[in-house]
Amino acid sequence: MEYNKLVSVTGLPGLFELLSSKSDGAVVKSLEDNTTKFVSTRQHNFSHLESIEVYTIKDNSTLAEVFEAMKKSKEKIPEANADGKVLKAYFEKTYPGLDFDRVYVSDMKKMVKWFQVIEKNKIEIKVKTEEEKEAAAELKTSKPAHVENVKNAKPQQAKPRKIESRGVK
Repeated sequence: MEYNKLVSVTGLPGLFELLSSKSDGAVVKSLEDNTTKFVSTRQHNFSHLESIEVYTIKDNSTLAEVFEAMKKSKEKIPEANADGKVLKAYFEKTYPGLDFDRVYVSDMKKMVKWFQVIEKNKIEIKVKTEEEKEAAAELKTSKPAHVENVKNAKPQQAKPRKIESRGVK
């Protein structure tokens, strides 16, 4: 199981592994009870954990960076249903750059729950380096070779077609 396949689904508790996606939904597997089900995009939204960012005082940081800080920290991880003051004190020690005016207690509870699920399932958290982010951005902006060839190609003259009459006057 890979970190980039993990998704959060609105309206459903916990984290899910994205097994396959379709135009009208996705097949996901719960990381808590290992059940597999189809989730419709008409009723639910999907958020890849890779794409979730957390408000910080300077630039926003990815959720993976917060998870890495939680993993490296020697502080005891509080329960997910702990008091807001306890959670805030924990995150002030482990990731002091969080903007606590915009990161709510419910967000901190969710981060603790998700981190516990990830640790329980022994999923390696991968943080993208600046080089990988730049390479991905370059791929998005660069055009495929066949697009370049189409721009340089000369338009061809269409051959005139002979229209035959089929007895219609």
